[in-house]
Amino acid sequence: MKNDPTKLSVAEILDEVEAVAKDTEAIFGRLNAEQINWKPNADAWSIGQCFDHLLTTNREYFSQMDRVIKKEKSTTMWQRAPFLPGFFGKIVIGVVDPASVKKIKAPKIFHPASSEIDPLIIPKFIAHQREMIGKMKATMGMNLEKIIIYSPVTKVVIYSLLDAYRIIAAHERRHFNQAQRLMEMPGFPPVIT
Repeated sequence: MKNDPTKLSVAEILDEVEAVAKDTEAIFGRLNAEQINWKPNADAWSIGQCFDHLLTTNREYFSQMDRVIKKEKSTTMWQRAPFLPGFFGKIVIGVVDPASVKKIKAPKIFHPASSEIDPLIIPKFIAHQREMIGKMKATMGMNLEKIIIYSPVTKVVIYSLLDAYRIIAAHERRHFNQAQRLMEMPGFPPVIT
């Protein structure tokens, strides 16, 4: 991610989400089951788990995005608080920023599958990115800073739909980078090109 994730425009977000899809296919698209599921230790996530986590997390935004697209989204009294969405948005973006070196623990509802991950997780993620891009493009003419949604973790945390898109883009790049670092670790099964 080239720019400050708190300031990304919709066009930059779309470029980033597309770039993650392309980079994922180029770097992880030919990995086998052993490579997708390799972990340096029992507490670490595998490449497959990183992408399973992203799929699980991103899907939680879809119902709210669909209501916005269909113009069925209503705003609660809580969501009308003038300063809260910007406050929460900046905090969450900072937490998932790929440049942050601070480790964070994913909420339990977003933990990846603990069993073997099918190598088809990579094409599934790429198809998911196409769906995400389609939903984002469907909201392009709307005032995304004024549309307030809640975090998939808790309805208490609210932010603009624009910040949600920034969170998604930063979160994806963070876990993409995590998966890429796994391939550079000693013991990672060799990649045959």
